[in-house]
Amino acid sequence: MKKSFLTVSVLAMLLLAACGSGDEKSTSTSTDTAKAKTDTAKAVVAETPKAPEFKPFDVVEITHTVKDYATWKKGFDLDSVNRKASGLEFIVIGKAEGKPNNLMVVLNASDLKKAKDFSSSPKLKEVMTKYGVISKPTVSYFHTIRFNPDSKEKQWVVVTHKVKDFDAWVKVFDAEGTAARATQGLVDVALARGVDDPNTVQIVFDISDMTKAKAELTSAAKKKLMMDAGVIGVPTFSFYTTAE
Repeated sequence: MKKSFLTVSVLAMLLLAACGSGDEKSTSTSTDTAKAKTDTAKAVVAETPKAPEFKPFDVVEITHTVKDYATWKKGFDLDSVNRKASGLEFIVIGKAEGKPNNLMVVLNASDLKKAKDFSSSPKLKEVMTKYGVISKPTVSYFHTIRFNPDSKEKQWVVVTHKVKDFDAWVKVFDAEGTAARATQGLVDVALARGVDDPNTVQIVFDISDMTKAKAELTSAAKKKLMMDAGVIGVPTFSFYTTAE
């Protein structure tokens, strides 16, 4: 009887040991699996490139009328070396709505002093005259503080006005919101302040619906919103189609 009891006890102990070993193995496997998933997730996060942080930048805007676009464009392309030497990089050329020979040239300026020297240089004036610029160029400098790199529409509008106080104005602008403007056919592209006068504000909108956009920009509601935001004087609305 004692021998039988001893045998049973030994068998029970062996079974318990076997079960315990299985649980430890199962727990260890689960832990390893969880760790592997965590490591994989971390690796994916580490490999996913971060979106580049936006940095404000300066632009030069040159508006003028040309005799013939193709002739002017040839001269513009030939002058690219001089622009680059002055820290200027091409952004866009716009043709005014209904007047395709009225152009706006927008350039990124890495050095404002060089940009201003270039814009007022006799050499540039000579190139413009040679390739058919027939009006006195207007040159403006803006500090871009917001920019949407995903802008894609071929039609856009440049809204320029002065404000009493920029911080007060931008609160009203943000309260209206990009989503609301999008329903009006206006897609936010850029927000900039004048370099020489920070209370001169310029907003660029892509136009997804021209009829809606024009109706909204001249509406009583939009005029009231601008007045509430502290806009001084009459805003200008310049419509363009992307040429390049």
